[in-house]
Amino acid sequence: MTTLDSEQIMKVLPHRYPMLLVDRIVECDGQKRIVGIKNVTVNEPFFQGHFPGRPVMPGVLQLEAMAQTAGVMVSQLGGMEGKIPYFMAIDKAKFRKVIRPGDQMRIEVELLNLRSRTGKVKGQVFVDGQLASEAELLCMITDQQADA
Repeated sequence: MTTLDSEQIMKVLPHRYPMLLVDRIVECDGQKRIVGIKNVTVNEPFFQGHFPGRPVMPGVLQLEAMAQTAGVMVSQLGGMEGKIPYFMAIDKAKFRKVIRPGDQMRIEVELLNLRSRTGKVKGQVFVDGQLASEAELLCMITDQQADA
């Protein structure tokens, strides 16, 4: 099992605050499964407008957190070191529970299919053991690298 902190995550992903949406990797088998954590805090910049007085994490950012977690997984696969995946498609997205400040997102991603230039994953976000959102994500794998 591999665990990564935010500094190690930034070595493999190009995202930076405020768009880095995974704080820690707590499980990674290096093959087909990874689990990331995102601590949702009231000072996230998107909460100013989504929604004033009743902050709710946008669904699109939940999808982005799944994608970033998948990106870390791809970087851990043999032969994929340094590669960066980009969104191609989102399928079967469902939002089942509102995510608010103070929640901790447990982002579970499973690799469904991987080819030399594309990959497909299933992502799920859990809060307090309850499924909050899920989707299948298709990505294009590029040769670009994250800045260390």
